[in-house]
Amino acid sequence: MRFILVTDVGSTTTKARLFHKIKGEWRFMVAGESPTTVEKPYEDVTLGVRNSLREVEELTGHQILYDDGSGVMIPFDGEKGVDLYCTTSSAGGGLQMTVTGLMKEVTGLSANKAALGAGAIVMDIITVDDGRRDYEKIQRIRRLRPDMILTAGGTDGGALSKIVEMMELIKTAKPKPRLGEGYILPLVYAGNKAARDYITEYMSDEFSLSIVDNLRPTLEVEVTEPARMAIHELFMEHVMSHAPGYSKLMKWTDIDIMPTPEAEGMAIQLMAKTFETNTIGVGLGGATTNVYSIFDERFVRSVSANLGMSYSISNVMKEATLENILRWIPIDLEAKDIEDRLKNKMIRPTTIPQTLEELIIEHAVAREALRLGMEHHKTLATRLKGSRGERKFTVFTSFSDELAETYIDMLQIGAIAGTGGLLSHAPRRAQSLLIMIDGFRPEGVTRMFQDSVFMMPHLGVLSTVYPEAAWEIFDKDCLVRLGTVVSPRGVGKEGKKVMSVEITMSDGEEITEKMEYGEIKRIPLPEGHEAEAIITPKGRFDIGRGEGKEMTTTLHGGVVGIVLDTRGRPLTLHKDRDKRNKILTKWWRDLDLYPIFQ
Repeated sequence: MRFILVTDVGSTTTKARLFHKIKGEWRFMVAGESPTTVEKPYEDVTLGVRNSLREVEELTGHQILYDDGSGVMIPFDGEKGVDLYCTTSSAGGGLQMTVTGLMKEVTGLSANKAALGAGAIVMDIITVDDGRRDYEKIQRIRRLRPDMILTAGGTDGGALSKIVEMMELIKTAKPKPRLGEGYILPLVYAGNKAARDYITEYMSDEFSLSIVDNLRPTLEVEVTEPARMAIHELFMEHVMSHAPGYSKLMKWTDIDIMPTPEAEGMAIQLMAKTFETNTIGVGLGGATTNVYSIFDERFVRSVSANLGMSYSISNVMKEATLENILRWIPIDLEAKDIEDRLKNKMIRPTTIPQTLEELIIEHAVAREALRLGMEHHKTLATRLKGSRGERKFTVFTSFSDELAETYIDMLQIGAIAGTGGLLSHAPRRAQSLLIMIDGFRPEGVTRMFQDSVFMMPHLGVLSTVYPEAAWEIFDKDCLVRLGTVVSPRGVGKEGKKVMSVEITMSDGEEITEKMEYGEIKRIPLPEGHEAEAIITPKGRFDIGRGEGKEMTTTLHGGVVGIVLDTRGRPLTLHKDRDKRNKILTKWWRDLDLYPIFQ
C-alpha cells in the first residue's frame, strides 16, 4: 500500500486527507476542503467530496477520481488512484435518535449512553417517570422524526407491564423517519428479555425491529456494546442509504461510513491507551460539541447538539447567555453588535473571521461552548445509577445525590486534546491552548494537545482497518504537543502566594517561579523536551497530592511550552468590567495571544 484517502463529510465542510507511505513510514501528505453539499439546491454529498478531492489532485498532481468524477480509483496502479478510501460523516445532522426507557435515571440513562457511544445525537429521552403525560409523550415521539429509536427497560425477568405501556405509546405515536419515505423506521429493543416475544409480535409489523441483549440485565450491570453495534449496522442499512447522495458515496468506500463523533472517540481512546493516562477530548464542530472522556478505562461520550460554532452558534449564545460571552472580550464592542455578528454567523455558517475582533468574539463563544459541553458531559460520566453499593456499612442506591455526582476528577486527568475547525485553524497555538484551559479548567499537571489540521476523525476510522498506519500519522502529523499546564485546585485572594515551582530545564538551566493568585505565566520549553519540576502549593491549594503537599514531576514541552496557571479552580472572572478587561489583557499579553495585546 502506498496511498490512503480519508474524508470527513462534516455539517459545514467536507475535509479530505491524503496519506502517503514514504521510506516505509506513513505520513500525512496534503489536505483538501470544500463546502458540504447535503442541503438544497445540491442534496448530494458526493459533490462536496469530489470538490475536496479535486483540490487534493491540484495540490499534488496525483489523480484520484475517475475522469468523469464517478468515484475514487482503487487500487493505486503505480500512477493513479489510492489503495484505500474510507470516510466519516456528520452531515445533515448526523445520526439522530430518540431513546426510551422505564426509569429516567436508570434504563433511560443507559440507553442514552449506548446511543451516544454509537455516534448519535439523542433528540430526547422518553421514560415512564419523566413527568410528562401520555398524550404529551405521544406528541413528542411523533414530532421528533428520528432516524432510529432505541428502547430499553426492566431487568431480565422483571415485570412487563411498564414495558408494554411504553411500547403502546411508541406504536400509537406512529413516528416517521426524518429521511426518506420508502423505508420502515428502525427500532432497537434492548430491554427485559422476557418481553422479547411480545415485542416481536406487537412491534415488528410497523418497525424494522432489532432485538439485542438487555442494557441493564441487573441493576448492578450495564451492557451497552450489543445495542451500540446494532445502532451502527442499522445506521448504514437504513439511514445512510436514504440520506442525500450517500447511496453513491457508500459505493465509493472500502469500508462502512462511520459517524464522525464515533471516529473522533476512537482517536481519543487510541491516544489515552498510548499515553496510559486519563484523557478528555473534544470535537468542537459547527453544529455540535462532542466531549469524550477515558477515566479509569471507562469511556463516555456526550453530544451537546445545540452547542456549535456555525449552525448552532446562536444556541451557544442563548444557553451561555450573552453576558457570559462578553466577559471574555476585553475590547470596546457593544453587546448588540456582538449579538448581530453571531446571528450572521448562524445564517452564513461557512464564513470565517475576517478581522481580529471577529476572531476574538468566536474564541469567546468557543470558551462557553466547551464549558457548557463539559458540564453536560459530567452529568453522563457518573457512577452506575440504580445499582446498590456499600459505604460505611450502609446499603444505599445511587439515586442519592452523593452517588449521582460525576466520577471525573480533573486532578486525575493527565491529558486534554481538542479537534475541530476553530481549534485546529487558530492562527496561534496559544489561542487554542487557552480556549481549552478556560473551557475545561484543568487541575494539577495536564498535558495539552490539539489536532494539527483537523484529522482525528479520519485517523479514528482508519484505525479500525489499519491501526499501525493510523498511529504513525496520529503521532507524527496529527497531534500537536501544546505543552503542559500546571494549575492547582483552590481559590484565594489576589496577590496571595499560591505555589512555588522549581524547574530544571532540559539544558540544565534552573528556573524558580513564585506564583501569586490570579496569575498566568508561560515558560518556553520546545516540543520533544522535558523538564523536571518540584511544585509546592501553599495553604489549601492542591496540585494532586493533597492540600499543601509537594509534587515532583516531569513537565513535557510543546509549541507553547509550560503554562503556570494560578487563576483559581473553579475559575472565576472579576465582575467589574473595567477591572476584568484589564486582567484579561494582562493574561493575553503574558501568553502573547493576539497582536493587539503585545
